[in-house]
Amino acid sequence: MKTYSAKKAEIDQPKNWFIVDARGKTLGRLASQVAHVLKGKHKPTYGTHYDMGDFVVVVNAEHVRLSGNKMQQKTYFSHSGYPGGEKITPVRLMLQRHPERVIMFAVKGMLPKNSLGRRMLKKLKVYAGEEHPHAAQQPKPLDIKN
Repeated sequence: MKTYSAKKAEIDQPKNWFIVDARGKTLGRLASQVAHVLKGKHKPTYGTHYDMGDFVVVVNAEHVRLSGNKMQQKTYFSHSGYPGGEKITPVRLMLQRHPERVIMFAVKGMLPKNSLGRRMLKKLKVYAGEEHPHAAQQPKPLDIKN
């Protein structure tokens, strides 16, 4: 038995576009299934060292659910690089101000931590509301289990 490796023509084929409605979906389950598609694990020719994933458009990011006590306990940490420059933002404030970042950070944490992961993350488009500018790509609905 020989190990199959995808050819360049199979990797560079046109990418598909998927749309996900985040209304009422749990954040972690949504993020893991979106990361699965961004990596390309849903394709039979998947390889860990290839960027074979498809584009994903997430709408209604402001209506995503968090389970348990995460709405009161979960925080986001950032640091300016200066002494005393840390900022801690609770998730409920992040959902009010920048709801798309909540999904972006969740998916980013599930992708590889290298240049390939950064390239995969660029194929994720998140919007707080119902409207998105990707209608020309004719995205297919992606079934996310709650």
